[in-house]
Amino acid sequence: MFRPLSLYIGSRYTRAKRRNHFVSFISLTSIIGLALGVLVMIVVLSVMNGFDREMRERVLGLVPHVSVESPEPIKDWRSLAKELQAHSGVLAVAPYTQMQGLLTSTGEAQKVLVDAIDPAEEAKVSIINRFFKPGEGSLDALKPGEFGIVLGDTAAKRLGVGVGDKVTFVAPEVSVTPAGMFPRMKRFTVVGLFHVGAGELDGYLALTHYNDAARLKRWPGDEVQGVRLKLEDLFQAPQTGWELSEKLGQRYYARDWTRTHGNLYQAIRMEKSIIGLLLLLIVAVAAFNIISTLVMVVNDKRSDIAILRTLGATPGQIMRIFMVQGTVIGVFGTAIGGVLGVLAALNVSAGIALLERVMGHKFLSADVYFIDYLPSEVLVSDVILICSAALVLGFLATLYPAWRAARTRPAEVLRHE
Repeated sequence: MFRPLSLYIGSRYTRAKRRNHFVSFISLTSIIGLALGVLVMIVVLSVMNGFDREMRERVLGLVPHVSVESPEPIKDWRSLAKELQAHSGVLAVAPYTQMQGLLTSTGEAQKVLVDAIDPAEEAKVSIINRFFKPGEGSLDALKPGEFGIVLGDTAAKRLGVGVGDKVTFVAPEVSVTPAGMFPRMKRFTVVGLFHVGAGELDGYLALTHYNDAARLKRWPGDEVQGVRLKLEDLFQAPQTGWELSEKLGQRYYARDWTRTHGNLYQAIRMEKSIIGLLLLLIVAVAAFNIISTLVMVVNDKRSDIAILRTLGATPGQIMRIFMVQGTVIGVFGTAIGGVLGVLAALNVSAGIALLERVMGHKFLSADVYFIDYLPSEVLVSDVILICSAALVLGFLATLYPAWRAARTRPAEVLRHE
């Protein structure tokens, strides 16, 4: 079968056993270095993709995409919800009231943000129902007038309480009585525990019924602080919030998730870009090791090059021979790194979890990070981009040694043979 001369000889050089074992060793290290660079880049970017996904689907699935509030309690929130739901891109609307304060039990205290909700409507705008522990309650356990409360498992652990236990909520307000001023307090019953895996939510978020919060604030039972919206596209939240503010006028004001969690999300996206660039430099260093390999090969094959030139091979053919050889090294290194990188990225979450169990140490603490495990998501686009970049860098690394080989002068080489 006919094959181009450059491809035939270049592939033969790649497969042949060289007299110089040091050159063979350098070729092997070039392949290993390139493979490790590609592997590490795929794993790290997959982990960053995992953090991005968890932030987008888990944390942002619990916080309101857009919230609409009023300086005064909203009396007829259902009419407002109907008006808002008519806006394009709005999937669901639910009422809420927020209170900050302390929860106390058996001498322990924990600061909390209490979201007072309508359980039936909240399930339409939040994914909190997915995170209740089996047999430890649900949103449906929040009944008006019963003063039930749902806690994150981290907060419950700090307070030393479980389902059925009592906790006292202390609001940062005072009640004036003939006996003096006293902090406003209310006894709640724990009716559910959830575990999101995000320290900010598991440790400091609590849920209760909005009727109970209204009674605690001494409002009529159906009044709320505002309504929260779930959007079809959460990245349209700033635009949608602005449009709703213009539509509703000065009676209401709108806020979106980019004001509360936008900095964290943007930090993750920026870190992915910066880390990707730094890792690409590692791949570039590994790829340019091919230069030293091919320079040594060219020096080792000077007599072969001179004979080929004498037989009529053109400088272009000589150049292509060594470009083929360097490209084969780049392809092998990239392929090995790509396969191992995908396998490692698919199993890194389970591997880290196993290592944590064996060592008895938690690498990602919910007290420090917004999730307590290492996520990973392999994107085909990232794998293709990484492998393409490695192949391009590997190909560029072949140009200079191949050019030097093409400039070899047969007469000077053969004179000393």
